[in-house]
Amino acid sequence: MRAVRMKVLEMLQIAVIAALAWSGQAYAGVPYPNATTPQAVDLGALREQAGTTPISITIALRLPNLSDAEKLLQSLHTPQDPLYHQFLTPEQFVARFAPPDADVANVVASLQKYGLTAERATSTTLKVTGLPADVERAFAVSLHSYSVPAHANAAAYTFHAPLTRATVPAEISAAVAGVFGLDTRPSWHPRHRTAPFPMRPVATTATTVQTGNLTVLDFAKQYDVGPLYRRGLTGAGRTLGIMTFASFTPSDAFKYWSALGLKVDPHRLSIVNVDGGPGAPSDASGSLETTIDVEQSGGIAPGAKIVVYQGPNTTQAFVDVFAAAIDANLAETLSVSWGDWEWLQNIETSPVVDPITGKTVSTLQAGHELFVRAAIQGQTLFAASGDGGAYDVNNDLGCFGPYSPKVPASCSQPLTVDYPASDPAITGAGGTTLPGTQDFCLNKACTQTYSLTITRQRVWGWDYLEGLCKALGTPNPVTCGIFPGGSGGGVSVFFEKPLYQAGLSGTQVSQPGQVFEIGKALATSLGLGADYFALPARYPGRNVPDISFNADPDTGYEVYYTSNVNGFSVQDGWGGTSFVAPELNGVSALLGEELHSRIGLLNYPLYGLASKGKAYGGPTPPIHAIPYGDNWFYQGSNGYNPAVGLGTLDVANFADALRDIF
Repeated sequence: MRAVRMKVLEMLQIAVIAALAWSGQAYAGVPYPNATTPQAVDLGALREQAGTTPISITIALRLPNLSDAEKLLQSLHTPQDPLYHQFLTPEQFVARFAPPDADVANVVASLQKYGLTAERATSTTLKVTGLPADVERAFAVSLHSYSVPAHANAAAYTFHAPLTRATVPAEISAAVAGVFGLDTRPSWHPRHRTAPFPMRPVATTATTVQTGNLTVLDFAKQYDVGPLYRRGLTGAGRTLGIMTFASFTPSDAFKYWSALGLKVDPHRLSIVNVDGGPGAPSDASGSLETTIDVEQSGGIAPGAKIVVYQGPNTTQAFVDVFAAAIDANLAETLSVSWGDWEWLQNIETSPVVDPITGKTVSTLQAGHELFVRAAIQGQTLFAASGDGGAYDVNNDLGCFGPYSPKVPASCSQPLTVDYPASDPAITGAGGTTLPGTQDFCLNKACTQTYSLTITRQRVWGWDYLEGLCKALGTPNPVTCGIFPGGSGGGVSVFFEKPLYQAGLSGTQVSQPGQVFEIGKALATSLGLGADYFALPARYPGRNVPDISFNADPDTGYEVYYTSNVNGFSVQDGWGGTSFVAPELNGVSALLGEELHSRIGLLNYPLYGLASKGKAYGGPTPPIHAIPYGDNWFYQGSNGYNPAVGLGTLDVANFADALRDIF
């Protein structure tokens, strides 16, 4: 295991040397999927297209005693437990929970029978390489190659995918948590967005700041970070991990921090390219997302180091990026602002079947085991909850109800949540709208205007703009462009409600009658195995998000960004829960510095305060409830709700509460 860890550290050392300059990879980043992505063209069998070119897949090895690991996770986060905060080192975790060397050797030997080469990538993942025909034989699948033509500013690209679900060889199925790389289509969506004209205000005056061009300095004022800075806290001695699937221009972040007068180490930033990296920066691939993550987290914690783990936009890279960061264990806090509807990981052809149990093994299983390990090592993980309100899948696919077989691009509108925020071993980051008056133009000359006033911070849900839509003559929220924009939230239909949410007032079970129905042609182009899915009803699932900050683009943020189309500019009016996840990342670095400790899964102290009645009361409450607004379905409340979670943090008060707990 030491050799595996040294390999990851060597990767980091190489990355530090090239941290501040893009290495000039020849290929552009692959566009992330959206409603305008053209239908892929089937080029035929991959083995015929690729010839003798090997392909690489990743096998995530199952933790033999996951239930014991989850019990330890709880003990490590329970203040009365004798194991409280005795987090394990990677070596200790491997010795106690990783697959035995004999089991790994059995997997390697089994794959060799098919002509495949397998080697340890991390302590819980294998990199498997072989010819397409050999991979097909091993996993009883037929792989085809596909081409997506260029569109708008997005370059053409190819990917391969199986025609049917693959099957894990029976002799190794017990040791396998997931197989990734059989399907290499782009999978993950960045969680940033802006409002299109005329839904974007020309002036927005909040109660304390001018919004739409907020910076991390404004964030600090809004959420009471100042007392930590006055105590000298900067995140010094901490390392922030950014998990992403598009590259970026590092100088943008340094320009942003410099413009705000922040003193930062010019050598604070390092980049780890996983699975060959995501290609050159581009608008179409989501480079703005990575830029936001680095600028926000690094601006809130200017004294912290930053490691950007970046890979191509595939499910394989998702697993490999997290495995690399968690195995290396260098970053105390990690955030990701990319996601996908959790159920797609069950219905796409990328999961494989365990022939013994008949169950699928997929990204959700492998990801959960990685996140559990991270929490046991004391790492704190955050994920954006999405920007599609209570209708995550509709936001991602750009298709809306009502479903009609006569409208091929239509689909139904089930209540859905975003992954990985829906995993109980990660903290889901939701979004709010700041109070203030917003002015909008009703025509291009702006001779007619529309004003609205939001009196209190509320759940971010763009249904508050329905009056504007009517004034514009487009009362349909979909046509107007506001549906389903809002804080991602709801109830998971995959993960059970975790113990820290048990008995919590305001949590809900999944709603009955939730059906996802989609046109057959669109389902085929998306790689779905069917066009009708009935989601579990009244499932006692994990409620998401957990905690929130401002995320509404109409009360949003400024970004320094280099576009591959338009060059460098300072852009405003950006928002999305992709701001909240890195903000929490930076805040946690400050908290960790003050406590001289790793924090682990932040959900335990957050919900611990709520369960003991200490979240909202008293003169210095650590959490502010958000009783106003909704995310198109779930309402705000004086307590927990599946729209913004527990509410918003008062960072200084939360730091004081944490000191009492620690």
